[in-house]
Amino acid sequence: MSLALKEMKKNKIRFLILGSIVFLISLLTFIISGLANGLSQDNAALIKDLPNGQFYMNEDADETYNLSRIDSNLQEKWLNGQEDAAALSIQMGFLNDKNEKQQSVAFVTSTESKWFENVKPGEVVLDRSMEDKGIKAGDVLTNNQFSDEFVVKGFVDQKKFSHAPVAFINIENYKEMYRVDEMQLIYVPGQDKAQEADGLQSFSKKQFLETIPSYSAEQMSLNMIVWFLVVISGMLFAIFFYMMNVQKIGLYGILKAIGLKTSALFKMMWTQMIFITGIALVLSAALSQGFNMIAPDGMPFTLTLETTGMLSMVFLIIGFIGATLSGIQVKKIEPLQAIQQGEV
Repeated sequence: MSLALKEMKKNKIRFLILGSIVFLISLLTFIISGLANGLSQDNAALIKDLPNGQFYMNEDADETYNLSRIDSNLQEKWLNGQEDAAALSIQMGFLNDKNEKQQSVAFVTSTESKWFENVKPGEVVLDRSMEDKGIKAGDVLTNNQFSDEFVVKGFVDQKKFSHAPVAFINIENYKEMYRVDEMQLIYVPGQDKAQEADGLQSFSKKQFLETIPSYSAEQMSLNMIVWFLVVISGMLFAIFFYMMNVQKIGLYGILKAIGLKTSALFKMMWTQMIFITGIALVLSAALSQGFNMIAPDGMPFTLTLETTGMLSMVFLIIGFIGATLSGIQVKKIEPLQAIQQGEV
């Protein structure tokens, strides 16, 4: 280890350049991953933040939640038989603010449940992003399909659906607006395995997210971009460490000639890789976490520590593979041959 640090100290510029490249590549990957996760959260935070469970919709709805209608008797049976179960409906729509300007929202209503906002008739609870549009608690909002007015009761954080802020309204107001008596879905939290029910089709949370229009296609594209970037970044990591060590074959030949064991050379390469990659990843992770605070308002950006840790581990593993591959070449070469190659 001391030998590895001595060489890094002697060749500061070389290792500084390599560390800078690793830092910039990992920072770019973290930022792109944060933006992709942010878009995903912006599309379906209402559902993603719910505990794991089962969603049930009418099997005649062809896996389209807004075509689903749950029979009232069946709904009552489920709500009475399942603890914490709730019936809910979601419909896209508009609210008119005090200036008669239309604001796109996703209306959500549910039976009494701790997982959804329960509001009184004539009240509405909005996603906090609506505050940025000048709407305040106590404001009166209208809807062309509703005969009365909505009074803004308050705001909640991170409740989005299909890229629109959620507006929680009372179930009676919802029925009047959309001229329906049935709810669209039944949600049962904490249920790992779906129960058989005549006329109902069950979905896990992940499966239900796939039924949201545009969510599946959007996520597929975003995930492909992120993992394509991870693969390219990983290959660059491996190539940089491989080339760095191959360029020092002459040095390694001299070290082998004076009796340094091959295992010691491997430790030297791994130490340098871990030192450079570790510092670069810590700096890029800190900056990417701070990016959330300086990102422009309205830019969806979500980078969890779990995702940061997973990507960091991938980069460390790939860097380790790159350093090890170059070490295998060093192991095979004879000291005299290595010295001659190094001189060339």
